[in-house]
Amino acid sequence: MNTEVWDRIAARDRTVEVDVIPDSVVYAPGGPTEADLRLFGDVADKRVLDLGTGSGTNAIALARQGAHVIALDRSVAQLGRARKLAAATDIRVEWHECDAADLAFLRADSIDLALATGVLGEVEDVDRLLRQVHRVLRPGAPFVFSYDHPMALAVGREGDAPGALPLGTLEVQRSYFDNVPVEVTRDNERIRVWPRTIADVFASLHRAGYRVELLLEPEPAGSADPGPDIPLVVVWRARKEGV
Repeated sequence: MNTEVWDRIAARDRTVEVDVIPDSVVYAPGGPTEADLRLFGDVADKRVLDLGTGSGTNAIALARQGAHVIALDRSVAQLGRARKLAAATDIRVEWHECDAADLAFLRADSIDLALATGVLGEVEDVDRLLRQVHRVLRPGAPFVFSYDHPMALAVGREGDAPGALPLGTLEVQRSYFDNVPVEVTRDNERIRVWPRTIADVFASLHRAGYRVELLLEPEPAGSADPGPDIPLVVVWRARKEGV
Protein backbone atom coordinates (compact mmCIF):
# COMPACT_ATOMS: atom_id res chain seq x y z
CA MET A 1 0.00 0.00 0.00
CA ASN A 2 2.55 2.58 1.12
CA THR A 3 4.89 1.80 -1.77
CA GLU A 4 2.22 2.80 -4.28
CA VAL A 5 1.56 6.00 -2.35
CA TRP A 6 5.24 6.96 -2.35
CA ASP A 7 5.39 6.19 -6.07
CA ARG A 8 2.52 8.65 -6.62
CA ILE A 9 4.20 11.31 -4.51
CA ALA A 10 7.45 10.96 -6.47
CA ALA A 11 5.60 10.99 -9.81
CA ARG A 12 3.94 14.30 -8.94
CA ASP A 13 7.29 15.98 -8.32
CA ARG A 14 9.66 15.39 -11.23
CA THR A 15 11.87 18.39 -10.47
CA VAL A 16 15.45 17.94 -9.31
CA GLU A 17 16.06 20.60 -6.66
CA VAL A 18 19.75 20.43 -5.86
CA ASP A 19 19.50 23.50 -3.63
CA VAL A 20 17.17 21.75 -1.19
CA ILE A 21 19.52 18.85 -0.38
CA PRO A 22 20.60 19.37 3.24
CA ASP A 23 24.21 19.27 4.37
CA SER A 24 23.20 17.10 7.32
CA VAL A 25 20.83 14.20 7.94
CA VAL A 26 17.27 15.36 8.66
CA TYR A 27 15.43 13.16 11.17
CA ALA A 28 11.90 14.36 10.35
CA PRO A 29 10.28 16.89 8.00
CA GLY A 30 10.89 20.25 9.61
CA GLY A 31 12.43 18.44 12.56
CA PRO A 32 15.90 18.07 14.07
CA THR A 33 19.02 17.39 12.02
CA GLU A 34 22.22 15.51 12.75
CA ALA A 35 23.89 18.91 13.10
CA ASP A 36 21.51 19.56 16.01
CA LEU A 37 21.68 16.16 17.71
CA ARG A 38 25.19 14.86 16.84
CA LEU A 39 24.35 11.18 17.19
CA PHE A 40 26.95 9.48 15.01
CA GLY A 41 29.86 11.85 14.38
CA ASP A 42 32.31 11.69 11.48
CA VAL A 43 31.23 9.32 8.69
CA ALA A 44 34.19 9.80 6.35
CA ASP A 45 35.32 6.45 4.85
CA LYS A 46 32.60 4.56 6.73
CA ARG A 47 30.06 2.15 5.23
CA VAL A 48 26.63 3.61 5.98
CA LEU A 49 23.29 1.90 5.37
CA ASP A 50 20.31 4.23 4.73
CA LEU A 51 17.04 2.31 5.13
CA GLY A 52 13.97 3.71 3.38
CA THR A 53 15.99 6.41 1.67
CA GLY A 54 13.02 7.94 -0.17
CA SER A 55 14.20 10.76 -2.41
CA GLY A 56 17.76 10.16 -1.21
CA THR A 57 18.52 13.48 0.46
CA ASN A 58 19.98 11.90 3.62
CA ALA A 59 22.03 9.41 1.60
CA ILE A 60 23.46 12.21 -0.53
CA ALA A 61 24.21 14.34 2.54
CA LEU A 62 26.15 11.42 4.06
CA ALA A 63 28.01 10.74 0.81
CA ARG A 64 28.99 14.41 0.65
CA GLN A 65 30.69 13.88 4.01
CA GLY A 66 32.82 11.08 2.60
CA ALA A 67 30.76 8.01 3.54
CA HIS A 68 30.26 5.01 1.28
CA VAL A 69 26.46 4.97 1.36
CA ILE A 70 24.24 1.98 0.59
CA ALA A 71 20.68 3.28 0.26
CA LEU A 72 17.55 1.24 -0.29
CA ASP A 73 13.84 1.79 -0.81
CA ARG A 74 10.87 -0.17 -2.17
CA SER A 75 9.55 2.76 -4.24
CA VAL A 76 10.93 2.68 -7.78
CA ALA A 77 9.78 6.24 -8.38
CA GLN A 78 11.44 7.56 -5.23
CA LEU A 79 14.69 5.82 -6.15
CA GLY A 80 14.45 7.42 -9.59
CA ARG A 81 14.31 10.84 -7.95
CA ALA A 82 17.21 9.91 -5.68
CA ARG A 83 19.40 8.85 -8.62
CA LYS A 84 18.65 12.12 -10.44
CA LEU A 85 19.58 14.14 -7.38
CA ALA A 86 22.82 12.21 -6.94
CA ALA A 87 23.71 12.67 -10.61
CA ALA A 88 22.97 16.39 -10.44
CA THR A 89 25.33 16.77 -7.48
CA ASP A 90 27.98 14.38 -8.85
CA ILE A 91 27.62 12.16 -5.78
CA ARG A 92 28.05 8.38 -5.78
CA VAL A 93 25.57 6.29 -3.78
CA GLU A 94 24.90 2.56 -4.05
CA TRP A 95 21.12 2.32 -4.63
CA HIS A 96 18.99 -0.81 -4.06
CA GLU A 97 15.31 -1.42 -4.73
CA CYS A 98 14.19 -3.64 -1.85
CA ASP A 99 12.37 -3.83 1.44
CA ALA A 100 14.09 -2.32 4.48
CA ALA A 101 14.49 -5.79 6.02
CA ASP A 102 15.74 -7.53 2.85
CA LEU A 103 19.45 -7.27 3.62
CA ALA A 104 20.66 -10.68 2.42
CA PHE A 105 22.86 -8.95 -0.19
CA LEU A 106 25.01 -7.50 2.62
CA ARG A 107 27.67 -9.46 4.50
CA ALA A 108 27.42 -9.87 8.25
CA ASP A 109 29.45 -7.36 10.29
CA SER A 110 30.03 -5.10 7.27
CA ILE A 111 28.23 -1.83 8.14
CA ASP A 112 29.63 0.96 10.34
CA LEU A 113 26.37 2.88 10.76
CA ALA A 114 22.72 2.15 9.97
CA LEU A 115 20.24 4.99 9.60
CA ALA A 116 16.45 4.96 9.23
CA THR A 117 14.41 8.16 9.28
CA GLY A 118 10.66 7.60 9.26
CA VAL A 119 10.57 4.12 7.79
CA LEU A 120 10.25 2.09 11.02
CA GLY A 121 6.75 3.42 11.53
CA GLU A 122 5.76 1.90 8.19
CA VAL A 123 7.15 -1.56 9.03
CA GLU A 124 4.72 -4.10 10.46
CA ASP A 125 7.33 -6.69 11.51
CA VAL A 126 9.84 -4.43 13.23
CA ASP A 127 11.50 -7.36 15.04
CA ARG A 128 12.59 -8.85 11.70
CA LEU A 129 14.01 -5.52 10.56
CA LEU A 130 15.96 -5.06 13.79
CA ARG A 131 17.43 -8.56 13.52
CA GLN A 132 18.53 -7.99 9.93
CA VAL A 133 20.15 -4.66 10.72
CA HIS A 134 21.87 -6.22 13.75
CA ARG A 135 23.33 -8.95 11.52
CA VAL A 136 24.98 -6.52 9.08
CA LEU A 137 26.28 -4.03 11.65
CA ARG A 138 29.83 -4.37 12.88
CA PRO A 139 30.12 -5.17 16.62
CA GLY A 140 29.49 -1.98 18.58
CA ALA A 141 28.23 -0.06 15.53
CA PRO A 142 25.19 2.21 16.00
CA PHE A 143 21.71 2.06 14.56
CA VAL A 144 20.16 5.55 14.59
CA PHE A 145 16.50 5.83 13.68
CA SER A 146 13.49 8.11 14.01
CA TYR A 147 9.76 7.88 13.41
CA ASP A 148 6.44 9.49 14.39
CA HIS A 149 6.17 9.78 18.16
CA PRO A 150 3.46 7.41 19.44
CA MET A 151 1.89 10.23 21.47
CA ALA A 152 1.52 12.35 18.32
CA LEU A 153 -0.32 9.41 16.75
CA ALA A 154 -2.67 9.18 19.75
CA VAL A 155 -3.87 12.79 19.62
CA GLY A 156 -5.58 14.91 17.01
CA ARG A 157 -7.71 17.96 16.49
CA GLU A 158 -11.45 17.93 17.00
CA GLY A 159 -13.24 16.49 13.98
CA ASP A 160 -10.28 14.82 12.30
CA ALA A 161 -8.30 11.57 12.42
CA PRO A 162 -5.29 10.96 14.69
CA GLY A 163 -2.02 12.24 13.25
CA ALA A 164 -3.61 14.82 10.91
CA LEU A 165 -3.73 17.66 13.46
CA PRO A 166 -5.76 20.37 11.66
CA LEU A 167 -7.20 23.42 13.43
CA GLY A 168 -9.45 22.62 16.38
CA THR A 169 -9.30 21.48 19.97
CA LEU A 170 -6.43 19.12 20.69
CA GLU A 171 -7.73 15.86 22.14
CA VAL A 172 -6.71 12.26 22.74
CA GLN A 173 -8.41 10.26 19.97
CA ARG A 174 -7.01 6.77 20.50
CA SER A 175 -5.28 4.88 23.27
CA TYR A 176 -1.52 5.30 23.47
CA PHE A 177 -1.37 1.51 23.91
CA ASP A 178 -3.46 0.71 20.80
CA ASN A 179 -1.22 -0.92 18.16
CA VAL A 180 -3.83 -1.00 15.40
CA PRO A 181 -2.45 0.71 12.24
CA VAL A 182 -3.47 4.30 11.60
CA GLU A 183 -3.15 6.58 8.59
CA VAL A 184 -1.23 9.85 8.59
CA THR A 185 -0.89 12.51 5.91
CA ARG A 186 2.31 12.84 3.89
CA ASP A 187 2.41 15.23 0.93
CA ASN A 188 -1.41 15.20 0.73
CA GLU A 189 -1.45 11.39 0.64
CA ARG A 190 -2.46 8.87 3.31
CA ILE A 191 0.29 6.60 4.67
CA ARG A 192 -0.31 3.63 6.95
CA VAL A 193 1.86 3.45 10.08
CA TRP A 194 2.04 1.02 13.01
CA PRO A 195 2.01 2.78 16.39
CA ARG A 196 4.24 1.29 19.09
CA THR A 197 4.82 2.38 22.65
CA ILE A 198 8.29 3.43 23.69
CA ALA A 199 8.44 0.34 25.91
CA ASP A 200 7.56 -1.93 22.97
CA VAL A 201 10.39 -0.57 20.83
CA PHE A 202 12.83 -0.79 23.74
CA ALA A 203 11.86 -4.45 24.25
CA SER A 204 12.27 -5.20 20.53
CA LEU A 205 15.75 -3.68 20.56
CA HIS A 206 16.72 -5.73 23.61
CA ARG A 207 15.46 -8.96 22.01
CA ALA A 208 17.45 -8.25 18.84
CA GLY A 209 20.70 -7.74 20.75
CA TYR A 210 21.10 -3.96 20.95
CA ARG A 211 22.11 -1.72 23.82
CA VAL A 212 20.06 1.49 23.85
CA GLU A 213 22.28 4.54 24.37
CA LEU A 214 19.98 7.47 23.68
CA LEU A 215 16.28 8.14 23.39
CA LEU A 216 15.40 11.68 22.34
CA GLU A 217 12.02 13.42 22.09
CA PRO A 218 12.91 16.76 20.48
CA GLU A 219 10.62 19.69 21.12
CA PRO A 220 8.91 20.84 17.91
CA ALA A 221 10.63 23.87 16.41
CA GLY A 222 8.89 27.23 16.05
CA SER A 223 5.12 27.06 15.75
CA ALA A 224 4.97 23.41 14.72
CA ASP A 225 1.59 21.86 15.45
CA PRO A 226 0.56 20.45 17.91
CA GLY A 227 3.12 22.59 19.75
CA PRO A 228 5.86 22.11 22.37
CA ASP A 229 3.63 20.09 24.74
CA ILE A 230 3.61 17.02 22.45
CA PRO A 231 6.72 15.62 20.71
CA LEU A 232 6.19 14.84 17.04
CA VAL A 233 9.18 12.56 16.52
CA VAL A 234 11.24 10.12 18.60
CA VAL A 235 14.91 9.45 17.86
CA TRP A 236 16.90 6.43 19.08
CA ARG A 237 20.55 5.42 19.10
CA ALA A 238 21.27 1.77 19.85
CA ARG A 239 24.48 -0.22 19.43
CA LYS A 240 24.98 -3.79 18.33
CA GLU A 241 25.70 -6.20 21.12
CA GLY A 242 25.48 -9.96 21.39
CA VAL A 243 25.81 -12.45 18.55
